[in-house]
Amino acid sequence: MSTQGLVLYARSRALPLSLAALAATTGFAVWAAGALDAYLDPDRRVPVVALAPLLAAAVIGASLHTASDELDRTAVRPWWRRRLAHVVALTALASAMLSPAVAGHADTFGPPAMIRNTLGCVGVTALATVALGARLSWLPAFGYVSAVYLASSGAHGRAATVWAWPMQPGPQPGAWAAALTAFALGTALYAVRGARAEGPRG
Repeated sequence: MSTQGLVLYARSRALPLSLAALAATTGFAVWAAGALDAYLDPDRRVPVVALAPLLAAAVIGASLHTASDELDRTAVRPWWRRRLAHVVALTALASAMLSPAVAGHADTFGPPAMIRNTLGCVGVTALATVALGARLSWLPAFGYVSAVYLASSGAHGRAATVWAWPMQPGPQPGAWAAALTAFALGTALYAVRGARAEGPRG
């Protein structure tokens, strides 16, 4: 894709606004971690490690909207590479930006947990983009993470590390497997299918 093509693609997906929103999310995460005195107790980081990736995934999901769905689907060159690069690049950027907010304590709720939750939330959001469209893509991830946050306090065992992956410490293999699976499936399906067609913004 030429430089002009990249610029047009970025504008059509409102990427400058998405980058600004990711920066704001990072600022929120840093502020929240400090307000919770998370440096005193890593467990106080749980709301930040759960909510910040959720907000970042919502931003990324919104950026997957296209106002020219029919043109995208009938383009001479296949769009799956652009879609794949779009999701992967923004996810990597979000992970890199959010991780310093919880620096340290890698074995509990530090950067690994933030990265894992970002991957998982983006994966769920990408799946929802295909099924519901970009505008509502944030809903399933929001509902799931909220439900897990409320229900997982007394959950223990290997199964809990899988279904309650957003609330798990950084190195839990089951949580990583669940998040990576969600990210791989969501990203692959979005790359192949694209966002569900929607009516004009009203």
